Amino acid sequence: MLPARTDDVTLPRLIGMVHLEPLPGSPGFRGDFEAVLARACADAQVLQAAGFDGVVVENFGDAPFFGDDVPDVTVAVMTRAVTAVIEAAAIPVGVNVLRNDARAALAIAAATGAAFIRVNVLSGTMYTDQGPIIGNAAEVARTRAVLCPDVAVLADVFVKHATPPPGLTLESAAHDLADRGGADALIVSGTGTGSPLDIRDLRRVRAATRIPLFAGSGVTPATVAEILAIADGVIVGSALKEGGAARGPVDPERAAAFIAAVG
Repeated sequence: MLPARTDDVTLPRLIGMVHLEPLPGSPGFRGDFEAVLARACADAQVLQAAGFDGVVVENFGDAPFFGDDVPDVTVAVMTRAVTAVIEAAAIPVGVNVLRNDARAALAIAAATGAAFIRVNVLSGTMYTDQGPIIGNAAEVARTRAVLCPDVAVLADVFVKHATPPPGLTLESAAHDLADRGGADALIVSGTGTGSPLDIRDLRRVRAATRIPLFAGSGVTPATVAEILAIADGVIVGSALKEGGAARGPVDPERAAAFIAAVG
């Protein structure tokens, strides 16, 4: 499986999600952090065994989320979780700190050796259930340059669970992220976790910029071939989980079926 490439960045092509269960400090935490770590490592190992060439570790269980400045405890425990996953799996590991704490993601990547981060709102403004989230590409670029210049930044275009401001087009947002925001790759998703993307949106972003492009939600064995004819890679979560539920563990049979569909 060939990775997506730019002049400076090599990225995995098939990325599976390691959705962390509720972490210490979040309302849903059940008191056993070691069990959270064990589940994360097991999910990463199943994904690697199936043939995925990268994973993203995300604090998916921490809802409701802070907009762009998570508590110190979240940074600390996510650093531990990412370290554990890196030790458990021999494939590139990425970090996404929900909802939009790119500085924390970069700090975690610098401390752990993670290969890339995902940023939901790198530039511009999106209206979300956490309120308006304003991207800060300037700070992200400067923080990365100081802490971890080799870490890639994957940026969402019109991120899921959010609404763009009136008048902003998908093409303009993609162009700004690629040419002015410092993104190394772009992500196009559906409206929510597990929701299929509109293939027309993927084509529009592909036509607007030449940097690597990922499909970020709702990709299934039935759709992955069509999507990879346009995109450089996919980020997959719900379709790989037991019962297709994002909060469940990775199902080895579903993960293997997905890789078989890629061919």
